[in-house]
Amino acid sequence: MAKILWKPKNIQKTHMFNFMNYINRSYGLQLNSYQELHQWSIKNIPDFWKEIWAQSKIIHSNKYNNIINDMQKMPGAKWFPGARLNFAENLLRFRNNNIAIYAIAENIPMRTLTYNELFLEVEALAHSLKSCGLKKGDRVVGFISNTPEAVVAMLATSALGAIWSSASPDFGVKGALDRFKQIDPKIVFASNGYHYNGKKFDLTEKLNSIIEELPSINQTVIINQLKIKKKEGLSFDFVYYDDFLCSSPSRLQFEQVPFNYPLYIMYSSGTTGLPKSIVHSAGGTFIQHWKELYLHCNITKKDTIFYFTTCGWMMWNWLVSALSIGSSIMLFDGAPFFPNNKFLWKIADQLGVNVFGTSAKYIDSCQKSGLIPNKFYKLPKLKTILSTGSPLSNENFKYVYENIKSDVLLGSISGGTDIISCFALANPILPVQEGELQSRGLGMDVHALNENGEKVIDQKGELVCSSVFPSMPIYFWDDKNNKKYKNAYFNVFKNVWHHGDYIRISKSGSLKIFGRSDATLNPGGVRIGTSEIYNVVEKVDEISDSLVVGQSWNGDQRILLFLKMEKDQPFNETIVKKVKNLIKTECSPRHVPEIVIETEEIPYTINGKKVEITVKRIIEGMSINNTESLQNPKALIHYEDLPELKY
Repeated sequence: MAKILWKPKNIQKTHMFNFMNYINRSYGLQLNSYQELHQWSIKNIPDFWKEIWAQSKIIHSNKYNNIINDMQKMPGAKWFPGARLNFAENLLRFRNNNIAIYAIAENIPMRTLTYNELFLEVEALAHSLKSCGLKKGDRVVGFISNTPEAVVAMLATSALGAIWSSASPDFGVKGALDRFKQIDPKIVFASNGYHYNGKKFDLTEKLNSIIEELPSINQTVIINQLKIKKKEGLSFDFVYYDDFLCSSPSRLQFEQVPFNYPLYIMYSSGTTGLPKSIVHSAGGTFIQHWKELYLHCNITKKDTIFYFTTCGWMMWNWLVSALSIGSSIMLFDGAPFFPNNKFLWKIADQLGVNVFGTSAKYIDSCQKSGLIPNKFYKLPKLKTILSTGSPLSNENFKYVYENIKSDVLLGSISGGTDIISCFALANPILPVQEGELQSRGLGMDVHALNENGEKVIDQKGELVCSSVFPSMPIYFWDDKNNKKYKNAYFNVFKNVWHHGDYIRISKSGSLKIFGRSDATLNPGGVRIGTSEIYNVVEKVDEISDSLVVGQSWNGDQRILLFLKMEKDQPFNETIVKKVKNLIKTECSPRHVPEIVIETEEIPYTINGKKVEITVKRIIEGMSINNTESLQNPKALIHYEDLPELKY
């Protein structure tokens, strides 16, 4: 059993505990543990989601006729038929002077919006959008920084029953067009630039190229982040955001739509072809996010929640949903280590952030930089740290408790853009174990399956979800007969969602993620998750970063390890032996890479995930059709035609 690093206090005061008691009273049960509550939630799926509907106090104009139709269809089930609602109305349910948004960006003073101010700005923007002819079902896109304008634009779009989609401005032109051209947007919101790591980035040329290739657009709204006084450089007609806002709007009427009506279009990474356009529903997104934020993260009206994200990652959508609880959300646009590596922790301390969300890569970078936040900040209100994007190593777990805060819930969570939510989540009534994700999410029938499709405990297997859930995509855009949709998730196990992650579920219900299953190493038929090797390599001080892939070789597979050295640290036989011995000792001889190679750069997606599969394809001599989803696509050059791999 993994080492326990934290135990909850006063679980009786948590939303999760109160919900369990409510279920006990309502159904005459005696559930005494989270495990029992989770089992009830997946064995009684209609009842569970009925109660989440009730507990979330979802605003609706028509109530549902039934909880779910065609429950056995995966995909194909229909949730809450007959219900009509509006997503934005549910996020704007509070009208008061509490802070809704803290906005922090490089080179810009902090801004705040109260809930009253947020509603009035959404109302004004919705009026302007309607005046432009925007109607239900139209698409609005954002090539936009993580600013209040992004939140307002999304809410105004959904208030009118239109569909929102966004990408971060650090996407390349091709990356943005590969996404937006598929959905024929009518209106675009775009930042004209941004500041990152102390530098100014002018987006004029990018925007000219993007807008030129989107003939469906009839209105472009520019967020003037660079404070440009004259309308120079842009080759298309546009209006500045502040000028676009209606000064005397009519009263906002929220367009009521079915529960399963499109809200967001998200995108797969698209490294092996055009990104898949994944359509998520208004009701499914709301009800799933509320469950995760309120029950699993124990967020209250008094809390401030932050997630280090961009508008191109689903965690942005997830963060914004916290408005439905009345929490304050903190937006950040900039480099996390500028002007220094303490900056985000400083802001968290000053604003009294209660929930601090980030990526595993950020926590690892803090550790590697030698930062000890608790030397500078007490973070008295911080109760939860969330991490996602990739597995969090054992060393990272220990780092958080030793160097950030000892009394904090460290919730390593896992899901994805595919479901705009999580399969594995934080849990305020369970202990935190080193290297483990605390629990499966309520209502998520998650299991590990072996190669024979059998459920296994304390063994590695494929992450699957055996029952339907509301935040499943309703469809892929322009996907006849759901062909792409079915191939993406249902071509491995019949009528079971196959997620493509390699996991282990313990007897206690905790989980460990071993990386993508299609990047899983398989030397000699022994399946090895890449994170097992990363967890060891990350302990070596001389190494800055690493990448592990498998290469087909002589009818088998061999493990390749690429090392990026710390500055002024040499790559030589000594370091290779040190790494191999450490892997052999802490894992097994089968884990030891056959070949260790120095590399100048490790490729990452824009969302901070190591690009194992793409590198593997390059090494295997396969074509790569799309690199626009990468932070550093030029890094792939280092993996082409390596002489070390040709003998």
